[in-house]
Formats: sequence, structure tokens, C-alpha cells
Amino acid sequence: MGKQLHFNLFIHDTGHHEASWRLPESDPSADLDLAFHQRLARIAEDAKFDSVFLADSPVLWGDPARRPSARLEPTVLLAALAAGTTHIGLIATASTSYNEPYNLARRFASLDHLSGGRAGWNIVTTAGDAAARNFGLEGQPLHRVRYERAAEFLEVSTKLWDSWADDALVADKESGVHALADKVRPADHLGRFFRVEGALNVRRSPQGHPLLVQAGSSQNGREFAARWAEAVFTAQPTLEEGRAFYTDVKRRAAAAGRDPDHVKILPGIVPVIGATEAEARELEAELDRLIRPEYAREQLATLLRVEPERLPFDQELPDDLPTEDEVEGSKSRYTLIVELARREHLTVRQLIGRLGGGRGHRTFTGTPVQVADTIQHWFEHGAADGFNVMPAVLPSGLEVFVAEVLPILRERGLFRTEYQGATLREHYGLPRPVNQYATAAAAGVSA
Repeated sequence: MGKQLHFNLFIHDTGHHEASWRLPESDPSADLDLAFHQRLARIAEDAKFDSVFLADSPVLWGDPARRPSARLEPTVLLAALAAGTTHIGLIATASTSYNEPYNLARRFASLDHLSGGRAGWNIVTTAGDAAARNFGLEGQPLHRVRYERAAEFLEVSTKLWDSWADDALVADKESGVHALADKVRPADHLGRFFRVEGALNVRRSPQGHPLLVQAGSSQNGREFAARWAEAVFTAQPTLEEGRAFYTDVKRRAAAAGRDPDHVKILPGIVPVIGATEAEARELEAELDRLIRPEYAREQLATLLRVEPERLPFDQELPDDLPTEDEVEGSKSRYTLIVELARREHLTVRQLIGRLGGGRGHRTFTGTPVQVADTIQHWFEHGAADGFNVMPAVLPSGLEVFVAEVLPILRERGLFRTEYQGATLREHYGLPRPVNQYATAAAAGVSA
């Protein structure tokens, strides 16, 4: 069997199109509905997706007048989903800027135990002053500093996950020894950002530690991915940009001494699918008609760091926007959106329409065969190891993708028909990490 695709389902309330909640079929309260999320997870698991993914931020997302903005805490929700699924991976977003390593390492180790080895952590540094002010800060730390903190956060987290040896537990009732104390090691970390003394109060988890996922595409983000990430979620609107990103991250991983095949690149794709191309275009047009442009312009203006009045709907973006170096927020997303608008000479109204479907991710409208062809082309031309599937409308967009697109890819030998393992790492073809202390001891080094 040759190389096969990986698919992650990105669950985003009623769908990734910002107007999806306004369709007659949509439930505007789906964002807080456990049964809704359980249904999506089961559909994805029945289809043999590698994983489901929940985005998150410690701030109210955008204007609540614009679209559903509430979010359940993702590790709590995924723990509930773990009880109703058996194989699919469960990936939650959590910030290194507004958490502490001990609590977060414990939370993800707990999820990995509860799910039988299916947990993943999407590591984010969280851009934006609004989030910073929720934690008593005047504004966000510098972009570079956020990534420096994130790197140390991961150092501490892996020490904590490895603080129990795999064979520490003996549970010898006769001798009265539950665990071997010399195989439970304190973290003893003292660094620039963190001071953590003790061992984790959760044993080493089934996967060794959760799958590490990263989503930043700036230069700092790419360096961080090369060092830590085992899967990378990325927004790449064109094949050329996708190939360049794929090649660059794999090269950086190799330079960091890692196997590039152990870093899976999954661009986002927002498929709008119809039985005919005309039918798909009609659905896309219906969604675009439901966008409230005044709300969307406010959001765009915030991202571009300009006043909304400087963005007339029927004109292109102004020439004097800040450079990426001047932006301390989401640098890669900022550049992606500006370059998209410049390259295609889009007016603000047209740009809002493009972003309404996928916020800069690859959007594709067409028949099941056309969607399958696009996925295969990116996969076979060095732009993707798989895709972060982002249906424009949920659950219907997922149901159509599963029923109409996956059979085509399976017929072409590009996607599994059954799970071959039980853990998320096994789905992605990744090894279980060796305990760093065991490695050091074998080498005769004090870790």
C-alpha cells in the first residue's frame, strides 16, 4: 500500500462559512450542544478520519452580533467525546501565553489516558491585545517573546510527561509497593519564564505524550514547528504557496535533526460540494448573500490595523498598510490576506466574500470528483500530507464529503478503509516518543 492521505475534521459550530448559521437547516446554538459535537465526531470516526479538532482562544471571538461566538472549553468537550468514540483522535487548542505548564500538561495527559491514547494538543501563542487584557496585561507580548515562552513551555511539558517512567507502576499488593519511587522523577526546571519543581501527578500516558500540533506559519512559527510539531495545520490558498510551505517546513525539520516524515503538513480546505458545478456555485452564492458586510469589514479592519472607514467596499485595499514586521498579532494570516487581495486585485467587498468562506484557507467549490482531484493533486505534488477538512456548513458539508468524496479517494487507493491502530500517533504513522530520561540514562548522561 502506498502513501495515504490524512484527514482531520475542524469542527467550527455550524460551519466555516461565517453565514452558515443563517441557513434554515442550521442550529444557531450548536456551539454549546454536546449532542451536535457527538454526531460530528461519530460521522468522522465512521469515515475513518484521523482526528477531530477544536480551535480555541481565551477571548470572545469577534463581534457576537456577527456569528456564534461562544466556545466550550475544548479539553472538557473532548473528554466527553472520548466516551462516545473509540478510535478517532481528539485535538484541542490551548495557549502557551495564558496557561501554565503544570496544569496544561496534566490536562492533556489526563485526556490521553481517558481516550486510550487519542489526545493531541494544538499549540498556539495567542495573538491580540483583547486576550492579554483578560489576564491582567496591558497588551500582548511581542511576537518573538510569545514564541520564546512557547519553546520553554514545551520543554517543561515534556519533562513533566516524562517524569514517570513507563515501568514505574508495579502495583505489588504483596509487598505494598505501588510505584517505584526512583522511577518518578521531578521536573526540576528553572528557566526564563517558568520554575517547576515536582513530577506530574499523572502517570506517563498511552502515547508517551499527546500528539503535538502547531498552526503558525510565520518565520517564528515555522522554526517552532520544525522543533516540536508532529502535525501542522496551515492556511495555503494556492498550490504554489502550499508547495513552498511544505518544502520549507520539512527542510527545517531535517535541519533540526528530525525525520521530515514525522512532521505531517495538513493545509485547510473548505469544500462546497454539489452534484454539478452549477449546484455547488449556487450554494456558495447563497452563503455569500447571507454575509453581513458591515460586520465583516469591522473584522477585516481590526486584522489590518486600520479604521473601517479606510476600507470602502468597492475599492481595493489602501497602499499604505503596515508591513508584516510592524504587526505583532497573527503575522502569517495578515500577510496571507494582504497578498491574496493584492494578487487578485480584489475589492474590499470581494475580499470579504473570499474570507467569509474560509478566512484565507483554500476554498474549493465543485463536484465530488473535482474536490477529490484537487486533494489528490496537492497530495501528489508535494503540498500536503493530508488536509484539515473545514466544511462550509455543518453537518451537511461533512456528510456530503464523507458520502461523495471519500469513496473516490478510496477507489484511487489514497485513503484507508479501516483504522490500522488504536492511538492518534498510529493513525498519523508516528512513533511513540521515548522517555527523555530513559534515553539519557542509557547514554550515561544526567538529564
